[in-house]
Amino acid sequence: MSTAYKNRIQEFKVALSEENIDLKTLRELCFNGVPFEGGIRALCWKILLNYLPLDQTLWDPFLKKQREVYSQFLKEMIIQPGIAKANLGLSREDVTMEDHPLNPNPDSRWNNYFKDNEILLQIDKDVRRLYPDMAFFQRPTEYPCQLILDPQNDYETLRRRVEQTTLKAQTVNRNRSGVTNVSSPGKSLNLYPSNEYEVLPNGTEAHWEVVERILFIYAKLNPGIAYVQGMNEIVGPIYYTFATDPNSEWKEHAEADTFFCFTNLMSENRDNFIKSLDDSQCGITYKMESVYSMLKDKDMELYLKLEEQNIKPQYFTFRWLTLLLSQEFLLPDVIRIWDTLFSDQDRFHFLILVCCAMLIDNLLAGDFTVNMRLLQDYPISDVHTILIKAKELQDNS
Repeated sequence: MSTAYKNRIQEFKVALSEENIDLKTLRELCFNGVPFEGGIRALCWKILLNYLPLDQTLWDPFLKKQREVYSQFLKEMIIQPGIAKANLGLSREDVTMEDHPLNPNPDSRWNNYFKDNEILLQIDKDVRRLYPDMAFFQRPTEYPCQLILDPQNDYETLRRRVEQTTLKAQTVNRNRSGVTNVSSPGKSLNLYPSNEYEVLPNGTEAHWEVVERILFIYAKLNPGIAYVQGMNEIVGPIYYTFATDPNSEWKEHAEADTFFCFTNLMSENRDNFIKSLDDSQCGITYKMESVYSMLKDKDMELYLKLEEQNIKPQYFTFRWLTLLLSQEFLLPDVIRIWDTLFSDQDRFHFLILVCCAMLIDNLLAGDFTVNMRLLQDYPISDVHTILIKAKELQDNS
């Protein structure tokens, strides 16, 4: 470890030791990348994503309360429906017209159960293939959720729901704006067979199962948006960062902390996932066009070349913007980019600058076919160079 890096870690430690954290100073430090050592990155992300208050004296009671709230969500949305289902299956006396599986009433508990299953099966399909080029998400977590895995519990867990259900998840056709594939073909190295995953023994659970639970609870609490394919790619890096925290006291609560940080990030990013808002000023179409507007301002020659080749922003920027570049780079690079994105006061404007820097960085010397292939499967690049370029573009605004 170089002296300069040690000094940098010390700067973070000083900034994070203040009773009232100076957000401006912390943002400036994080902008150039956050060290992993000592759990610094995980802590900084919790502050930058507006989860932890700036007043450190409030942290302990705040975290205690939030984690209790999350436990309550688990009881209400996973444990209680599981118990109700088990009871209905075992006791015929409980099956009234209101609760009967064939009851057409949209408010029927069974109807909601079947709807939830459709969402759950879509989530399950997506989280099982999260970052298939690394083993982390398939491995067991050190801190399985005891509420869920308690051997005394005889109810239907999410894992059992997926195993037992005979419903087939309807293919959720969320691809919009000319995009035919949400995940990048180049980055999804299919190291695990598509539907064959080793189920861990009872009493353990894989990291992807934790991500599945987070997304299922988010979908239940946000019925207006529920779950849209791609959200798993936003939870993944946050959960990975918190679940690999060197500080075990924080790592133990990675699930609850990830849920709240993801919810906060989605409150800023959710409009990109709502189809009815596509063409509004807060929707994804406007943001995709903003990339070209910015490029026109920063590099007219490249902008004209893309126009001449009829390469439209929706051909590639949809995934870049909605998934915060999580599919364009390997996970360590995604995390490094997110250090900078999260630290910027206007993170989604800075994301547009990063997209422009990515275009300028690969000057697109080829024809339409070569350029489209390059844009839809972005080549491995030095993210540091891209971020420096984005910062230059920002400073010249």
